[in-house]
Amino acid sequence: MNDLSGTYAQAGVDVAAGDRAVELLKQKLQVTYGEKVIGGLGGFAAVYDAEALRDMRSPLLVTATDGVGTKTEVARMLGEYETIGLDLVAMIADDVVTTGAKPLFMTDYLAVGKVRPDVVAAIVSGIQAGCAQIDCLLVGGETAEHPGLMGVDAFDLAGAMTAVVERDELLGPNRVQAGDALIAIGSSGIHANGMSLARYVVFEKCGWSVNDVWPGLNETVGEVLITPTLIYAGGLLSLLQAHPGAVHAMAHITGGGFAANLVRALPPGVKAVADRNTWSLPPVFKSLAELGAILQSEMEKTFNQGVGMVLVVSQDAADPVEQFLISAGFRAWQVGVVQAADGKGATAGPSIELVGNYRS
Repeated sequence: MNDLSGTYAQAGVDVAAGDRAVELLKQKLQVTYGEKVIGGLGGFAAVYDAEALRDMRSPLLVTATDGVGTKTEVARMLGEYETIGLDLVAMIADDVVTTGAKPLFMTDYLAVGKVRPDVVAAIVSGIQAGCAQIDCLLVGGETAEHPGLMGVDAFDLAGAMTAVVERDELLGPNRVQAGDALIAIGSSGIHANGMSLARYVVFEKCGWSVNDVWPGLNETVGEVLITPTLIYAGGLLSLLQAHPGAVHAMAHITGGGFAANLVRALPPGVKAVADRNTWSLPPVFKSLAELGAILQSEMEKTFNQGVGMVLVVSQDAADPVEQFLISAGFRAWQVGVVQAADGKGATAGPSIELVGNYRS
């Protein structure tokens, strides 16, 4: 008689491999916990000691969740998993910091076709390294094996972060007023938005591989695409401490580009005017536009075009803020101003006007 009994392993789920992955991570993560995390790693849920919040006047908790999109496919093609976790932290922390909040802790969710403990450890170690940059604790997460649904070496990555800010220090559109200056901070490249279009251009239209040298960029295609997203949060929190009250709002330039993200940081009745001539378009974006025959309007609503963050600051603080950011290692410049809307627009929603051409 045939044995018809089945096991989870026969269905493609390797519980033992998952346990090995957790063991690889435990020691590395737990040394960062101190007394803030109760019970350590491996429970059904993480417990964070919020006692320190008692010392705050009126604390507000801020939370955000995000992923890294199809940049995971670039990591898979390269077989390089050490930096994709930095992208995840950047995508979430740089959203959270737009409120002025300081990250407290983070959890991650990693879905894989097959658990490979060394790969899982590399990805999560990258997340932990990103969290360390901003003094945020990676308190736990989930690794889920999806055989039959995902390819053996495919994976997807997402996470959530919780942060805190004093109520009277919360940044946002309500602080913005006509006359404020717009300070741009440069990106490190494509970051983790628009990657599907970038991959289509280089792999399908051009037929390149990750190991081909990208003409004019002196890097391989893989090196260009995998470049980690900048984590701005740490430097921006230092800025808020050094220049209290100077920053009114922030915009993280992700999917949708400059205009669609900046407008989220503005109140009704104003118009932000930004001048493209204040910065040079990075070579990677010039090349993608040419190789893919992509219109400027499409590029600007898909990619960051060299600007990763925009700060809305009081006009008298524009120069000190710019200099602080430069001294912190960022590329920063005044990109425009906030103006009162004219006529009928005075009571309408905010708008963005991009003027001029990119500097050659």
